[in-house]
Amino acid sequence: QVQLVESGGGLVQAGGSLRLSCAASGSIGRINSMGWYRQALGKQRELVAQITSLGITNYADFVKGRFTISRDNAKNTMYLQMNSLKPEDTAVYYCTALNLSGARYWGQGTQVTVSS
Repeated sequence: QVQLVESGGGLVQAGGSLRLSCAASGSIGRINSMGWYRQALGKQRELVAQITSLGITNYADFVKGRFTISRDNAKNTMYLQMNSLKPEDTAVYYCTALNLSGARYWGQGTQVTVSS
């Protein structure tokens, strides 16, 4: 089992920045990739960014150049630096981890609200 706890969400004006954190605990050694998804009100959950255990990253087109995903393996923590935020980035952001057996784990989510 893997437990994930997000933090860092909040209210920010358009053009501002936030950094989300995701602290992992439990069977951390079996984690392969980690990532961030988001779900806006009335919409489906969508991939924002992901990072493998080797540090290979992948971003959704709508955040390329604005968001940066990273992980600190020593702290068992993943980050999402979000710059140039837009009102359409408003959503609940979820941390996720995929282990070597293919099991996926989710955090409880953190709200990000961008005002215009």
